[in-house]
Amino acid sequence: MTNDNMDVLALLQKSDDGDFLRLMAETALQRLMEYDVENLMGVARHERSPDRQTYRNGFRERSLETRLGTLDLKIPKLRTGASYFPPFLEPRRMIEKALSAVVQEAWIAGVSTRKVEELVQAMGMSGISKSQVSKLCKEIDERVSSFLERPLEGEWRYLWLDATYLKQRQGGRIVSVAVIIAVAANMEGRREIIGLSVGQSEAAPFWIDFLRSLTRRGLKGVKLVISDAHEGLKAAITQVMGATWQRCRVHTMRNLLARVPKAQQSRVATTIREVFVQPTQEKARELWRAIAASAHNSLPKLAAAMDAAEDDVLAYMTFPAAHRAKLHSTNTLERLNKEVKRRADVVGIFPNEASIIRLIGAVLMEQNDDWSLQHRYLSLEPLIELGTADDDQNLLVLPAAAAILTPRMA
Repeated sequence: MTNDNMDVLALLQKSDDGDFLRLMAETALQRLMEYDVENLMGVARHERSPDRQTYRNGFRERSLETRLGTLDLKIPKLRTGASYFPPFLEPRRMIEKALSAVVQEAWIAGVSTRKVEELVQAMGMSGISKSQVSKLCKEIDERVSSFLERPLEGEWRYLWLDATYLKQRQGGRIVSVAVIIAVAANMEGRREIIGLSVGQSEAAPFWIDFLRSLTRRGLKGVKLVISDAHEGLKAAITQVMGATWQRCRVHTMRNLLARVPKAQQSRVATTIREVFVQPTQEKARELWRAIAASAHNSLPKLAAAMDAAEDDVLAYMTFPAAHRAKLHSTNTLERLNKEVKRRADVVGIFPNEASIIRLIGAVLMEQNDDWSLQHRYLSLEPLIELGTADDDQNLLVLPAAAAILTPRMA
């Protein structure tokens, strides 16, 4: 206790009012680390005891940015046994590092607004240097790039695609750019985030390049692609994937109800939803057509839209019933996009494309890690049966072809 009092008196004597709180916080945290280490070692500093567990081995310096300023701390190192790292300095998660890097980069690049300045102060990032930002960005970029460019092994039966829009500075202007994300389910019934890209729009060439990049990394075996009805995306799916396309049911319902007077929307929505609880695609189609036919006179725009959407919105019903609840929409991506937006809103306007990839890539990395710890997204047996059905079709063709091509023996 005497030593602690002397430390406080020394601070009062050598510091002015502006530095006192910062030095006080620095001393308190340093003492807290000393107490932790003494408990781990089983002895106090300079004390001899048979209960000693290990020995000190110097310090490693670590700075902590706070609203009081930068605290310069010395973390005690131990020679043997468990290493020590103070809980209040627990490494920030990758998302927070990426967010800090983006805000700092905007600050240094001279494109910050008053909002960015307030963010910098709120996050306690005072006096950050360009070299520090560069080092932080390099560390994050390497990890994000490794995640986004990893090889895709095995087969992937289902693929979900969606895009969201973020603000970015380009040549002195603020533009809206498309951020597209791909999620796929593998043969183990687990979903993974497999791709991220940024483009000026959702035109077909952009989607084609993105899907081809996925196939080059190993994406194969896709039977169903779930997305909204963007024309560029539909063209890309047909050209690159050659898989069945499922139009997102949620987007379709919004599109259909937009053609119905507001007073009737609830009733019409309830009627159409009855289609999706039918046990087979045949029964669903039958009810869908009946609803469209009944609307031809009273709601002709709705009837026309239903006629056009029938094949695409009910495509998922040819797949295993156990999977249909996950296949009819892009809901798995909608929730992910909400998290992306939540993180991106903190930045507001990104200084460049690299900063978007850095932050959003970090968000996707952490979400992918969370998914890997959860239960299977899809039941395994239907996936196996789906693969077996394809193999059986090939086996039916091959023997017939072999009978024709193989010469009859004498």
